Amino acid sequence: MGAEIIDGKAVAARVRAEVRAEADALAQKGVKPGLAVVLVGEDPASQVYVRNKTKAAAEAGIATFDHKLAADTSEEALLGLVRELNADARVDGILVQFPVPKQISQKRVIDTITSDKDVDGLHPANLGALWAGAPNFVACTPNGCMRLLAEAKTTVAGAEAVVIGRSQLVGRPMAALLVNAHATVTICHSQTKNLPDVVRRAEIVVAAIGKAELVKGDWIKPGATVIDVGMNRGGDGKLVGDVEFAAASRRARAITPVPGGVGPMTIAMLLANTVRSAARRAR
Repeated sequence: MGAEIIDGKAVAARVRAEVRAEADALAQKGVKPGLAVVLVGEDPASQVYVRNKTKAAAEAGIATFDHKLAADTSEEALLGLVRELNADARVDGILVQFPVPKQISQKRVIDTITSDKDVDGLHPANLGALWAGAPNFVACTPNGCMRLLAEAKTTVAGAEAVVIGRSQLVGRPMAALLVNAHATVTICHSQTKNLPDVVRRAEIVVAAIGKAELVKGDWIKPGATVIDVGMNRGGDGKLVGDVEFAAASRRARAITPVPGGVGPMTIAMLLANTVRSAARRAR
């Protein structure tokens, strides 16, 4: 019998419906959640991401304030805009689409966004609060992964979990969330020795390394839950994850597909963070 396929599209739709209900309740109190979206340059993929986020926000009852800047925008000009958005009472969340052009430091952008409007959950204060067990805003993709684990009825407390990847965007906050949920967590990366053996111990595997089908099916412990964050182009041009899906599905209890697994959750959790931020204004 094959693994349960965790339908990220369906779960994301439920999250977005929850967000819409919360946004409508806030509107009754005179508070309209607002999300500022900043795009620097004309990268085609970034344009698609921004368009999708703006559309999803509108459908969830969130006002959007779009700022499209030229590719040669200086770092100081962008940081100046971010500071203006920090001070704008209509704006509950600020999203600067990454990557930014090479003349701009991504770190400086993240550090300039006030932590109370950092709905991407990337500010050092928010990452630190997460590791301290008192999270404010949590990075959207890892937060979505936790929701998928819950939807798959995966017992996290006491489980041995492996996170493959140590990025600030996914790997590190994912590990912190699992630790906070009482899992025993191993973070793996390019320097990890005997990676297959480490993965074979895990009851929960979160793959976020960015290498097509790096994790082989026979690495998966029978009955494990597999969350595949990867999004790569295979040799035939089709999208594939970091996990060898077909083979892993024969061993796992539950697994996310690529596409249609983790991807839809990222925008849904961004919207949830924005409405959470707006709720503070309604107090």
